[in-house]
Amino acid sequence: MAIRYDNRVAIVTGAGAGLGEQHAKMLASRGAKVVVNDPGGSVDGTGGANSAADRVVAEIKAAGGEAVASYASVAEYAQAESIIKTAMDTWGRLDILVANAGILRDKSFNKMTMEDFEFVMQVHLMGTVYCTKAAWQIMRDAKYGRIVVTTSGSGTVGNFGQANYGAAKMAVNGFINVLRHE
Repeated sequence: MAIRYDNRVAIVTGAGAGLGEQHAKMLASRGAKVVVNDPGGSVDGTGGANSAADRVVAEIKAAGGEAVASYASVAEYAQAESIIKTAMDTWGRLDILVANAGILRDKSFNKMTMEDFEFVMQVHLMGTVYCTKAAWQIMRDAKYGRIVVTTSGSGTVGNFGQANYGAAKMAVNGFINVLRHE
């Protein structure tokens, strides 16, 4: 028996490709209504085009699911709030947040700029914090909610050239571990 998400509303950040896309499609295939969030930038977070989120929304709809696109960046609190608002304005509820958005700016620490370090932290850690904060009271008021985060072994065991990414992923891990007690 498959787990179903009928009448549930999910947001998946970074859902225009990779793991996020797969999360969004799986949730939709099991009945969830999905906000597909992705600003459409390249893997390093530069650029942007609505086509990534639009493509995933079109594929979900073609398979019989319900989805809407959000092109907001998780790296700014006001934009993260707008992602949550998209779910509430469209379906009047929010049940699941998959905080998956991320970028890579890999370089050895010696060659890494502080801008690259800080922006990776901003997207991975603060993007998770911002989206969670924007969703938190809605879920508490509903007395229901699930928050899933994406982390990486790069944070627990390390990976050359990923000091920024590893630090961000360990911070996300610490953040969600505290929240599960709250």
